[in-house]
Amino acid sequence: MSEPKMLSEPPEQPGGWRRAVLLYAQPRMLSMLLLGFSAGLPFYLVYQSLSAWLRQQGINRATIGMLAWVGLAYTFKFVWSPIVDRMPLPGLTRWFGKRRSWMLFAQAGIAIGLFNMSLSNPQPGSVLPIAMWALFVAFFAATQDIAVDAWRIETAGSDGQAPMASAYQIGYRMALIMGSAGTFAIADAYGWQLTYTVMALMVGVGVATTLCSREPQPMVRRDALEREERVVSWLQQRSHWPQPLQTAGSWFVGAVVCPLLDFVGRYGTALAMVIVLFMCSYRLTDFTMGSMTNSFYIDKGYTLTQIATVVKFYGLMMSIVGVILAGIVIAKFGMLRSLILGSAMVMVSNLGFSTLASLEGTNLLGLGLVNGFDNLALAMHGTALITFLSSLTSPRYTATQYALFSSLYALPPKILEGFSGFVVNEVGYQVFFIYTASLSIPALVLLYWVHKRGVIKAPAAALPA
Repeated sequence: MSEPKMLSEPPEQPGGWRRAVLLYAQPRMLSMLLLGFSAGLPFYLVYQSLSAWLRQQGINRATIGMLAWVGLAYTFKFVWSPIVDRMPLPGLTRWFGKRRSWMLFAQAGIAIGLFNMSLSNPQPGSVLPIAMWALFVAFFAATQDIAVDAWRIETAGSDGQAPMASAYQIGYRMALIMGSAGTFAIADAYGWQLTYTVMALMVGVGVATTLCSREPQPMVRRDALEREERVVSWLQQRSHWPQPLQTAGSWFVGAVVCPLLDFVGRYGTALAMVIVLFMCSYRLTDFTMGSMTNSFYIDKGYTLTQIATVVKFYGLMMSIVGVILAGIVIAKFGMLRSLILGSAMVMVSNLGFSTLASLEGTNLLGLGLVNGFDNLALAMHGTALITFLSSLTSPRYTATQYALFSSLYALPPKILEGFSGFVVNEVGYQVFFIYTASLSIPALVLLYWVHKRGVIKAPAAALPA
């Protein structure tokens, strides 16, 4: 068994804060920010904003909770990530390159799906059409994520993962403002159908950015991948097979089997399983509470305008500040402390929601304070995990491995999230948020174990000299 790969950095040098901040002045950061916007735009539109639309239409909470399973398309994206990683798109790949061609293809699908959602009219007992189009959007959004993540990792290189992840998160959070505060404001004035039409047009931001961005240089030569020892061995053992089967089989081994074995080979089976368990548990808290927050606001009596202003605009603006701080904190203090801080903050934010639920009537000041801190917490939480997952990814299998990691971390939370409406119906919002806060405890225990095995060494993120 090979020794686990250490995630470490050179010794701290003077001026670390200045170098950490100057990383954001690089031109590639603007492209990353706008591609992060493109990736984040569909998320709330098939998730929280959709849940608010459905709740206003009288759809019950249990149904809304189960519709969160539409997001499983993001979770299972590892199934088709080898196709995105390896297969060229006729015409598009020749003109735009592998990563950008898949981005454009996915963005076209997102725009089509959002436009068709705008034509829907969900009513109790008739949510299937909009649910199917939401699933359509989620599939293409997940496909875009695969290509954007690969572009980010290949463009950043080993020394730029933390700032690129932070720039991605800033753009992503800006898109969440558009997909939440923007949609709520438009919906309050003009209705949800026009709102989703406008959001379909906003996909053009991602298209323009993709067209103006550079295709990253491959980090490993294609012929080196094709000559991989396992692929050669597999072909030798099946030399009697027809050529089409040999070609398909060698592709599967190189695109699917080799990335998995590479990860296990670098860390060993036991440690790799613990790392996966940590991935799967780290975001249980914020995923599980996510689909119920808008229902909570509406059930407490807040108007769409209040939600758009206090929760979605000011709250998510705080998340942008949080992402910038998260990138600097990761670069300065390392990954371990950032992961711990992210979990602690998100637990406190959920306890804040529980306190807000215990109050009578509406309280705009309390709503703003709790939601502002929650967005700061989620920014640290998400950016730290993205940086950690990126550091685990081998340059030989960029898209496939990252898609697998990001799918694994979301699968248990998404499954658990689907039952959140039933939990609220049984225990109420106050106890529900205490329950979601407690879900971060297993991840902290696993993080300690992973750190003791030497997977993470603080400080973890490399700063350029």
